[in-house]
Amino acid sequence: MRLVHVLIPIGRLESVLDELDEEGIDYAVSQEVGRGEYEAQVSFPLPTSAVEPVLTRLRNVGLEEDGYTIVVSAETVVSKRFDEVKKNYSDLSLSRAELVSRAEDMAPPLSTFVVMTIVSAVVATTGLLSNSAAVIIGAMIIAPVMGPAISASVGSVLYEPKLFRRGVGLQVFGVLLAIASGLVFSLLVKETLLVPPGFNPIEVPQVQERLTPNILSLVLAVGAGVAAVFSLTRGVSSVLVGAMIAVALVPPAATVGIGIAWNAPLAIVEAGTLLLVNILAVNLVALSLLWMSGYRPVSEDDTGFARKRTIQLLGIITFALLALGIVLVVVSLLSVADARFKADLNDEIADVLTQNEYRNVRLVEVHIDVSPVQGILFSDEPEVTVLVDSPGGIPPSGLAEEIRTVIRDEQGFDVIVVVEAVDVSLPADDDATMTERVATPRLLAA
Repeated sequence: MRLVHVLIPIGRLESVLDELDEEGIDYAVSQEVGRGEYEAQVSFPLPTSAVEPVLTRLRNVGLEEDGYTIVVSAETVVSKRFDEVKKNYSDLSLSRAELVSRAEDMAPPLSTFVVMTIVSAVVATTGLLSNSAAVIIGAMIIAPVMGPAISASVGSVLYEPKLFRRGVGLQVFGVLLAIASGLVFSLLVKETLLVPPGFNPIEVPQVQERLTPNILSLVLAVGAGVAAVFSLTRGVSSVLVGAMIAVALVPPAATVGIGIAWNAPLAIVEAGTLLLVNILAVNLVALSLLWMSGYRPVSEDDTGFARKRTIQLLGIITFALLALGIVLVVVSLLSVADARFKADLNDEIADVLTQNEYRNVRLVEVHIDVSPVQGILFSDEPEVTVLVDSPGGIPPSGLAEEIRTVIRDEQGFDVIVVVEAVDVSLPADDDATMTERVATPRLLAA
């Protein structure tokens, strides 16, 4: 519910009151003595969705378009006629003026935006590197991303150039700032040895989740866009919706920073693609829903400009999403190829070790330093490290070359094979639980 206060220009009071009576709206009139061009102030309660159509009718009979008008929330309305008015307006959408006001409030001042973006990106990077979903969720709650993500759409649909430029600018700046913050913090962690030597963030499950973008990634972004528009237009709390949009934007941005810090080109491409897809999808959904909801500029002269800009934006975003969709399909296929290679590789190495000459050798683990897919994309030579449990901790002679030959014959890839051996022995004492591992030389086949 809303309580509307308007100042009525001299000579227009009777026409305004006739319109309110025709709508069955209760009102209170008080004399205006502070400003000479107005004769009265009229206050009246309205359902939320009635604000825009009623104000439009009042403007048609003389209420100034840019005149003194205040719309505030009303907790309780006791009126005999209000319930009848409420039945005629079942929709819950905000008026155009309230929509602009809420969009402006959702985009915080620049200083606040910068600080909160940096903090959320650093916290998200911490959560990704430590594989903590709880920390990542905390970063999402404080990320100020909903305002810029929705302001540009509102500015376009209602032809508010200043709001549109601010929304677009903050989105671009915020993404770059989040990536830079994730990069700087990742380098700090890496160089100060806050993680173990040889730590590979690409193997962390929370990071890997942002490195497998596919068509299903659109579901989160589309859902976030829908929730953002409904949260905005229905005047409900946007805290949880803002966190949902942040989930789609901040962790991928932080992952890009991590990929740059650890010089992982494929991770940068995958996380960057996911980030761009999510940004574009949120904007596409917001633009479409706001336009389909019937929001238009206050001035009829601006409607044509707003329509032209909105159609142009929808076309550009749709084209970009289609292009990125191709990238998503390619990345998905590469991820499937990688997973299939790893599964087949383990089976092939296990088959080699079933031969009689390796009956005393047991496979411990297989590590792929550079997969064939990465090798194709970035001209790096694939390397496979095989750890085996071998008597005396000595790698069996010829094992590396045999594994390399099998991989080449079965997979069609030429790889470097490194075989490392350990000797695992258990103490005779049944109560002992310590395992002794003796590091030994490596056999290399290339």
